[in-house]
Amino acid sequence: MRASPAASGEEGAHSSCACGDICVRARVRVSAHAARVRLCLSCGHIYIRRGSVPVPVSVSASVSVSASVSASVSVGPAVPAGPAPDRATPPCAGRGGGSAPSGAGQTHAQTHGHAERHTDRGTAYRPVPSRRPRAAPRRRPRLLLPPPPPRPHKRRRGGPGREGQPGRPGRRTMPRRGGLPAPAAARRPPPLLLLRLLLLAAPLQPGRGLNLCTSGSATSCEECLLIHPKCAWCSKEDFSSTKSITSRCDFLQNLVANGCAGAIENPSSSISVVKNVPLSSKGSGQSHLDVTQITPQKVALNLRPGDRTSFRVQVRQVEDYPVDLYYLMDLSLSMNDDLDNIRNLGTKLAEEMRKLTSNFRLGFGSFVDKNISPFSYTAPRYQNNPCIGYKLFSSCVPSFGFRHLLSLTDKVDRFNEEVRKQKVSRNRDAPEGGFDAILQAAVCKEKIGWRKEASHLLVFTTDDVPHIALDGKLGGLVQPHDGQCHLNEANEYSASSQLDYPSLALLGEKLAENNIHLIFAVTKSHYILYKNFTTLIPGTTVEILHKDSKNIIELIVKAYNSIRSKVELTVWDSPEDIGLTFTATCQDGLSYPGLRKCGDLKIGDTVSFEVAVEARSCPAEDTSHSFTIKPAGFRDTLEVAVTYSCQCGCTGRAAPASGKCSGNGTYACGLCDCQPGYLGARCECEEGASGELHHALCREAEGKPLCSGRGECSCNQCQCYESEFGNIYGPFCECDDFSCARYKGVLCSGHGECHCGECKCHAGYIGDNCNCSTEMDSCVSSDGQMCSGRGACVCGKCQCTEPGAFGETCEKCPTCPGVCSTKRDCIECKLFNSGRLADNQTCQKHCKDEIITTVDVLETDDPNAILCAYPVNNCVMKFTYLELPSGKSNLTVLKEPACSSAPSAVTIVLAVIGSVVLIGIILLALWKLLVTIHDRREFDRFQSERSRARYEMASNPLYRKPISTHNIEFTFNKLNKSYNGTVD
Repeated sequence: MRASPAASGEEGAHSSCACGDICVRARVRVSAHAARVRLCLSCGHIYIRRGSVPVPVSVSASVSVSASVSASVSVGPAVPAGPAPDRATPPCAGRGGGSAPSGAGQTHAQTHGHAERHTDRGTAYRPVPSRRPRAAPRRRPRLLLPPPPPRPHKRRRGGPGREGQPGRPGRRTMPRRGGLPAPAAARRPPPLLLLRLLLLAAPLQPGRGLNLCTSGSATSCEECLLIHPKCAWCSKEDFSSTKSITSRCDFLQNLVANGCAGAIENPSSSISVVKNVPLSSKGSGQSHLDVTQITPQKVALNLRPGDRTSFRVQVRQVEDYPVDLYYLMDLSLSMNDDLDNIRNLGTKLAEEMRKLTSNFRLGFGSFVDKNISPFSYTAPRYQNNPCIGYKLFSSCVPSFGFRHLLSLTDKVDRFNEEVRKQKVSRNRDAPEGGFDAILQAAVCKEKIGWRKEASHLLVFTTDDVPHIALDGKLGGLVQPHDGQCHLNEANEYSASSQLDYPSLALLGEKLAENNIHLIFAVTKSHYILYKNFTTLIPGTTVEILHKDSKNIIELIVKAYNSIRSKVELTVWDSPEDIGLTFTATCQDGLSYPGLRKCGDLKIGDTVSFEVAVEARSCPAEDTSHSFTIKPAGFRDTLEVAVTYSCQCGCTGRAAPASGKCSGNGTYACGLCDCQPGYLGARCECEEGASGELHHALCREAEGKPLCSGRGECSCNQCQCYESEFGNIYGPFCECDDFSCARYKGVLCSGHGECHCGECKCHAGYIGDNCNCSTEMDSCVSSDGQMCSGRGACVCGKCQCTEPGAFGETCEKCPTCPGVCSTKRDCIECKLFNSGRLADNQTCQKHCKDEIITTVDVLETDDPNAILCAYPVNNCVMKFTYLELPSGKSNLTVLKEPACSSAPSAVTIVLAVIGSVVLIGIILLALWKLLVTIHDRREFDRFQSERSRARYEMASNPLYRKPISTHNIEFTFNKLNKSYNGTVD
């Protein structure tokens, strides 16, 4: 179960933990249930109360405090940090095992019958323990941002206050009042931690919007200084009005205008250069220790929280700087041909390196792997010759982890002699134990012979992958590497069979501690793996080694030039409450905010960095910190000592039992800190000495309730009630800071202050709830256009109007015209280091969201991918563009452009002739076909007519028969019979 912050971001009051220190109470939400959390800033205990049941939990992650308070906790049994102290007072609710609070309306004293007493004097952001005895201090939980300072209860009109009165049911316990904060164990801090954070983060400008210095309700000089670095405190005696003491905390110009000149407490951050030796121009000389490559060398800072100060650092890669190069070689069986090719490496390498430096030394070491199973052959028959039975190579030396063979020396002939003596060995698995060797070569400084005044190069050559941390468990090695030197008298790694392989983090730490540049010289098949290692191990480079190591000299020279062409600052031991910001000014003269490295430098070039330092909080009194700024791979460092300006000078001039306080309090910084039982601006009133005569001064108008019904009238002044929702204030308790409009549950959208029911927006925000930003910088895309030219900037956010456009600045638009040309620039600069974005820093800035993949064959079947193409040297480069749900762009690019050869003139002529001939033949064939069809039709017609004109041979038209026949119609009667017949 996780606890997440409530949407409102409200905070309640403080309570106490079992250790006696302050618990910060906040409203959170556990799963779907509302809950309250109390976090102890000393011992780390966290208590969650749902309903009336307190649930102890233990911290599971860091707690982040920002404009909306958030916490990350896990519900479970709280681990006690120590025995609970013996105390005379009963335990508070939320102390783990104590009684639950009786209600939100009751105060701490009413609920438990005793007054809870804390102090707000002293350092901010650090709760000061009670004077009562308690257990030893415990480690507080780490905060991503410092917790806000403890603050006393609201005290208006500058009058004295009184302690809570326990055991008086039905009446709210009122806080003390008075000019000064109460002494230790007198009061508890107020609930408005969120307001403190907002005040610290707000960009204060006098005369614009709400005056956050006065609205911060500071009741002491130290609290005023913590509100904002532009706030100052007036310690003049008669400056404060009788209505409020918060007017003493204001902008400097306002205090001067109101007549407080000469009595203003307004410390500021300062810087002093302790040591500043000029940069050297040449490295080699009579005294190498005098070479200086960074200036200044020591700086002292005095910081006021929130007040940023800066200083400039210059770095130069001097000419002719001494070089120590240690050659670390893999002597496994696969490197046998490489060993033959480097037998004269020392002489040739020295000749090339002496072109770059006149002071060069060379050393040599080798490695294979741990001589234990399953990494090596450990059977008895393999003890002296692991290559027994291996047909390709039948003789080799026993396996070993790391062997230091030659300390750094300028006698290169000894290097050649040692290389000629070496023989390869054989291990069982493919990975090698090279990381063991790298670590020993880095930490065994005396035996290797690293010089403090030289540049350290460690060349690591291998043709396979390395073993890393936890691989040793396969051989039963469960003890992590300790990062120490373990070379015995024979200069061999003696802990090879006892310690696991080192981790990448340990390697990076030890290489940086000893200013060593690691050069991976690996074969092409493993280049990508070691390239990824360089991102995890700062200060390393990788180059491709030929399989026979013939290019090793060119590789080393190239890597050395690459190392010397860049400068990157690193920070060591930076305190958590210090914020650092870098701005690099490289050889082009341009400033690059947020960057602390420069590239493409030449030997002798000077680059500078602006380092801005800001203290986020105040530590304990008389606390000082220090940190170191160091260029990666350099021995030169810049030491920065930090002290804090958190105390006011007037606090040290406090006068106890001062007559200005009627002899009943301590006078300091213009205010009276009354003794218990006395109230008033001059401690002139005793507790309970109030009457109806003075009640009229506590009414805003005739007929209205006393103190607006939200406070009590005491000593002519309104003492406002506490509220778990926020702060009630004003001369008549008529105002509060929690009744303003909200946006998404956040008061004034987190961009303004609630003042008497109205949001006073910070600079750059408008609206009833301050949710509309007037800044347009967030709408400017990387190409300098407003919303990439595809939308409008409304309330600081782009509203895209172009169909298909999306993203924070409408920069994503797969269907928009011109998107291919934009992605083309990123492809050219990232893959080919060309185009208008060829500069590495510009390319990284504009193409940070592009994921580029090269393929041999481009797949175009994805319906969501956009196919793009552009010409490259008479060829066509094709790629597809796809927007991912994460907001990044996936670009799939062909490895090589698609090219077509130019057509031959002879081919064109022959093709034209052939085409003409072919067309002619086709036309002739068509003509012949038509003629043949026509002839056949004519012949068929002739045959038809001929057949019709043929004579019948059986009849002669000239022959006539001699007998003719005629038909005659007649009728006659013979023998009374009638006949009808024919006569011939």
